[in-house]
Amino acid sequence: MKALGRYAVATSLVVTLAVGGLWPFLDEGGRAGLLLASGIALPIQWVLFLLVVRALGDSTQFLLRWGIGILARMGLVAAVGLVLPRLGGLDGSVLILSLCGLFFVLLLLEPLFFRSQAPARFAQ
Repeated sequence: MKALGRYAVATSLVVTLAVGGLWPFLDEGGRAGLLLASGIALPIQWVLFLLVVRALGDSTQFLLRWGIGILARMGLVAAVGLVLPRLGGLDGSVLILSLCGLFFVLLLLEPLFFRSQAPARFAQ
């Protein structure tokens, strides 16, 4: 899975740059929320990317898995929102907005890594 390795490196870099760029503007609670959001978003994105990339040759499976991934991300954001009041010391707005923003940006990066995994008839 060369695509997964490249995707993992690229997304790790993007998340590191985002965290580094936002870090000076946040207080302690915001920083904790940002780190938690990045710690949640990265592994989830990697798993969902792998799920989708394995179905690249079959359009029905691809769309099914892509839809499952979208629902999983939405469900995770909702679950974090429900658990959030129990998490002390975090800025909830930073956590939720960072999680949504990271999911969005990382999702937009996925198609760039599909090409190397696509079957020959789709790679052109």
